[in-house]
Amino acid sequence: MRTTQKAFAALTAAATLIGLAACGGGSDNASKGSTGDANKAELVFWGWDTGHTMTNLIKDFQKANPGITVKFNNTGTASDTQTALSNAIAAGKGAPDVVMLEDPTVTQFAVTGDLADLSQFGADKLADDFSAGPWNKLQYNNKPYALPIDSGPEMFFYNDAVFKKAGVDGTKIKTWDDYYEAAKKVKAAGSYMTNNSGSSMEYQPFTAQAWQAGAQPWKVDGEKITIDMTNDAGMKKYIDFQQKLIDEDLIDTKTANWSDDWNRELNDGTIASLTIGGWMPVNLMNGAPDQAGNWRVAQLPQWNEGDETSAEDGGSALAVVGQSKQQAAAYKFVEYLTHGKGAQTMADTGTFPSLKSILTSKSFTDPNSEANKKVNDYFGGQNVNQVLSEAAQRKVSKFAYLPYNPFAQSSFGDQISKAFSKNIALKEAFANYAKALADHGTQQGYTVTNKS
Repeated sequence: MRTTQKAFAALTAAATLIGLAACGGGSDNASKGSTGDANKAELVFWGWDTGHTMTNLIKDFQKANPGITVKFNNTGTASDTQTALSNAIAAGKGAPDVVMLEDPTVTQFAVTGDLADLSQFGADKLADDFSAGPWNKLQYNNKPYALPIDSGPEMFFYNDAVFKKAGVDGTKIKTWDDYYEAAKKVKAAGSYMTNNSGSSMEYQPFTAQAWQAGAQPWKVDGEKITIDMTNDAGMKKYIDFQQKLIDEDLIDTKTANWSDDWNRELNDGTIASLTIGGWMPVNLMNGAPDQAGNWRVAQLPQWNEGDETSAEDGGSALAVVGQSKQQAAAYKFVEYLTHGKGAQTMADTGTFPSLKSILTSKSFTDPNSEANKKVNDYFGGQNVNQVLSEAAQRKVSKFAYLPYNPFAQSSFGDQISKAFSKNIALKEAFANYAKALADHGTQQGYTVTNKS
């Protein structure tokens, strides 16, 4: 359910979300909850509704489950929702039964015991039904604490017109070495291969690309956290490659994602490609209308030729809150929206699905459907959903986010932008970033080991 508005909200979330102490009252709050009657309840649901579909979804659910009613509180943005949940947890009361969260923040609430372990309701048996990327992000101690609403496989979007002007065949970019060689040609033709200013808005693409490189910049084991930004093999691979692009002036280091300049440069061809989530097509259509017919989408370049490794960029999920005294009915609602009929309804109204059954369905990739026609026309007649579906089903390694992810995002821009402005080397910037993360984790009550 990623949108341009939601992307801008991510920075707000990073700045405003109240931190949860590792040794805080989370488990006490969770213990106050109870299973309740699975078939009779009055549920409260917090979240956002960018697609304006919740009213109909709830009506359909209540019709199928006449003993359960759902009151939806539109809490505005992801940031607002997370902040409200943090406040309710701190107060020990007032939390909803079901909450919508961005995927990276699920661990934050799971590690403190403030979300229900969904394996008690059989959710652990649904793993094979979802794409591996979004499913893996929602696990803590190998147990699911939320079910994914959508998916955001990291993709390679490129402007075919700009590429052709530069003598680049986008269909032949299979590896990051191919990408580097193409970047040199694109720069010679007067454009940039991509942008990266190291701002907080580039945090999510960073985690996705580091993830694809096999990096584990941090590991979370309960209240023990290990941070390794500069010695981890995958991080070394990522840092060395990005440093080469910076040193050779092959990327626009002044323009941040989701800025007005970003949209302008996408629209006039200054930025020739993006590695970003599979939810991007509609944002390109809105932000770069003058390039209609020129953009294409392809699988993410690989570190080793012949690999088919993917990663996730963005995504949202539904969780049952630990305070709830109606957890069984709450889970029934969560399962309906993410795994049941509600998942198809959301896919039909524009949500990029995480369920394999929808991703592999003929209707999802049908180039003649009205919704697909509009997108495919913008992408020069390419069957966009077919490419995205293939990406969403690729293998991914396990990757966990820090339990204080909002701080990780905000401090990312504070530290990493200095390397993209060429004040310091990227390796040094990541070492500084590691220290900031370790210091914050220690202040929050975690036991942190910094190997950077």
